[in-house]
Amino acid sequence: MNAVPLVDAIVQFLGDRGVLAAADVREALERELTTRNGRDVAALKSHLTSDDGWAYYPPDALARRIHHVLAHRVVTDDSELIGSDGLAAVAGAPVVIVSNHLSYSDANVIDVMLHRFGATEVADRLTALAGPKVFTSRERRFSSLCFGTIKVPQSTEVSSGEAVLKARDVARAARRAIEVAHERLAAGDALILFGEGTRSRDGRMQRMLPAAARYLEGPPAWVLPVGLTGPEALFPIDGARLQPTRITMTVGRAIRSEALLAPAKGNRRAVMDRLGLAIAQLLPAEYRGVYSAA
Repeated sequence: MNAVPLVDAIVQFLGDRGVLAAADVREALERELTTRNGRDVAALKSHLTSDDGWAYYPPDALARRIHHVLAHRVVTDDSELIGSDGLAAVAGAPVVIVSNHLSYSDANVIDVMLHRFGATEVADRLTALAGPKVFTSRERRFSSLCFGTIKVPQSTEVSSGEAVLKARDVARAARRAIEVAHERLAAGDALILFGEGTRSRDGRMQRMLPAAARYLEGPPAWVLPVGLTGPEALFPIDGARLQPTRITMTVGRAIRSEALLAPAKGNRRAVMDRLGLAIAQLLPAEYRGVYSAA
């Protein structure tokens, strides 16, 4: 099967000049694709366009391999992971990773950093909660195939463009997505949740959405706060190309979901604000936004 159009699309996404447009990028991609059998390439092409609604979508092995081959070109060698003890605490256990949201690349950055710094056990279980916009772009969909994804609706508070749904449809879709997320947690996945619901336009944290707490109300699990800096430059908010960037990923102290939910007594706003403050404590002051009191 001819893989040239797929190579062209990936190279275009990576950038038009400098190191990301070097001939060896294309050679690396073509080498990966030509050493795979036709079924692998056909499966990737099928996964790029599949959309079964508010459901779980497994990772694609070829997309993941390509992603890891090219990751060192965009996440620079001086990138840093701080707080590996937090990752050790959740090894082998269901966990919800809750992070600030700076870019469409955030989940990919988490995946890359986990692999680079030896936390492959957690990385191999990643499932990201992905809004509908991820499924409307071939480039975003390719990036999301590096791990499992659950398609979730955006809240009516933050949705725009192709993500807009009627409130009744959002509620119905959210119930289904939450059920799927709880099933994945019960199976031992490491969910990635961006509780702000949408990317920050200026890098500063926005207030967490209370409804996001519903994803934590399933099987008992660890909840792991994570603070990211750098993805907003790697894939700028209004950009269409990746840029080589230094990433810092800071991992906080894992919290049991029961210990997080019980004191709140059903107050989802309190649950998510507590997590917002926990994430803010992991970030430089200029990223903390509404949680700047942290």
